[in-house]
Amino acid sequence: MITRYPIPAAEHVFEQEIKHSRFIATVVHAPTLAEARSTIAAIAARYPDATHNCWAFHVGVGPQAEIGSSDDGEPGGTAGRPMLQVLQGSGLGDIAAVVTRYYGGIKLGAGGLVRAYGRAVSEAIDSLGTLTRERHESVLLAVDHDQAGKLENGLRAAGYHVADTEYGHDVTFTVLTKDPEAFEVWLAAQTGGSVTAIRGEPVDLDS
Repeated sequence: MITRYPIPAAEHVFEQEIKHSRFIATVVHAPTLAEARSTIAAIAARYPDATHNCWAFHVGVGPQAEIGSSDDGEPGGTAGRPMLQVLQGSGLGDIAAVVTRYYGGIKLGAGGLVRAYGRAVSEAIDSLGTLTRERHESVLLAVDHDQAGKLENGLRAAGYHVADTEYGHDVTFTVLTKDPEAFEVWLAAQTGGSVTAIRGEPVDLDS
């Protein structure tokens, strides 16, 4: 399972003109299938007068990713498929692309369309800013109030990510770590074995 991969940092747009047809490629972060579909619809809605709003998405990373594409009226296989192939070959995960075309009056032919749509997405990705998404394990620690300050200082000094702190009968820290086994060894040494780590749900962090 891939636990570390690049994702788009923000929406990015690339525009080119080929034989008087205008191609606008918009590439966005799409962390879920629902967000990919809603974002694609929102981008297409910006260009209601366009001849075509073709799209593709690659949610997740590697062979487990959820994928989809549409030619939106272009000849079958000339737009969505080459766009998807570029996304799949980019190494990026959680990504969706829409290429908006305003027809310029000159037909490009099937090969020309494949090249135009694929290139538009490729050029957008080449100039795209990225973040790194990495899987972390969440660990819950419940400590007495008189221990909390020292433990929190130790966590931060050791570089652990304290995602949440709750104050009740005890103080509960939610800590994110890439290596829970090593964290448990550190915790035992830090607290003399007096604090138990309870593992929670995995969390993806972007940096």
